[in-house]
Amino acid sequence: MLASDPDFGTQKRVHKAYKYRIYPTKEQQQLIHQMFGCCRFVFNHFLGLWNNTYATTGKGLSYNTCATQLPALKGQFDWLKTVDSIALQSAVRHMADSFGRFFKKQNQAPRFKSRKHPVQSYTTKQTNGNIAIKENKLKLPKLGWVRFANSRALEGRILSATVRRNAAGKYFASIVCEVDIHPLPQNKKAIGIDLGLKEFAVCSDGLRVANPKWFRHYEKKLAFWQRRMARRTKGGSNWLKAKQKVAQIHEKIANGRHDFLHQLTTRLIRENQTISIENLRVANMLKNHKLAKSIADASWSEFERQITYKASWYGRTVKIADTFAPTSQTCHVCGFINQEVKNLSVRQWTCPCCDALHDRDENAAHNIIQMSK
Repeated sequence: MLASDPDFGTQKRVHKAYKYRIYPTKEQQQLIHQMFGCCRFVFNHFLGLWNNTYATTGKGLSYNTCATQLPALKGQFDWLKTVDSIALQSAVRHMADSFGRFFKKQNQAPRFKSRKHPVQSYTTKQTNGNIAIKENKLKLPKLGWVRFANSRALEGRILSATVRRNAAGKYFASIVCEVDIHPLPQNKKAIGIDLGLKEFAVCSDGLRVANPKWFRHYEKKLAFWQRRMARRTKGGSNWLKAKQKVAQIHEKIANGRHDFLHQLTTRLIRENQTISIENLRVANMLKNHKLAKSIADASWSEFERQITYKASWYGRTVKIADTFAPTSQTCHVCGFINQEVKNLSVRQWTCPCCDALHDRDENAAHNIIQMSK
């Protein structure tokens, strides 16, 4: 994976999402839930039709084939006419796109959506100014003006909006805009990053970033409320209260983790021209049941995703070292490979060839620069 260097003298046009918390009234909440249900119905209807067609003919359906059948479906069910028509089209688009990714082996086959799923959402597109922002009010199709927390200035041309209700019962709107981004000034600094569990990142320039361990921080509190939920009658009011508390704790964990990763990746992108990291196969590493919880908590895949797209936006280069490169065992001074360093308990070692004293992680960070492509 390589983020190629763009023309540093020109700006780049990208799609950027701005997420805001919204505070709909009770009437608007009812409309939002009606929209969730209609979009879910349309998605499930065409997913079932796609599956039946594939089982019969060996071929699936295209987006255009499904979209042309949508007016007939709305004629059959009048309540589909009361919601945002663009949101229904987007549901069909999402179904078709998920099959496209499935056949490219990017994800699993799409499944039927459940009304009991804790997270519900729908997407609508900008047409004739039906999505707009004015002070602390957000205009959305069929909902009108909704009060929202204007936590950051929105830039660029609005393309679409996704309304989502999370497991904790909060409502959010993600506004996707087309934004012109100017590349950062070039510099000559290159850095190698060794990701770990004890310390989240050790860099070749000496920077060491502690692992915040967000899940571990809330683990006891989470277990307490999960036990409470397990002991209560499923579906009862007290069970629902405990379930919401569990969802709120998970939300805190996710928010803290994302905030940490965004701050770190933004700092690395601003300070360095070339960033070298390892190609960690996290899915395979999660099969180690002794370390799976800590590896999932570290969220290395999200770190790689953020560093890659930010590098592409701001004119930086990301290089990737091979998964099986002996970065910890190789002396970055003379190139000698010390097989004894395979043992993870060896944190420092002296090269028998050049007598250089190495910290295991810093040495790996230096080698990641040399071995990355």
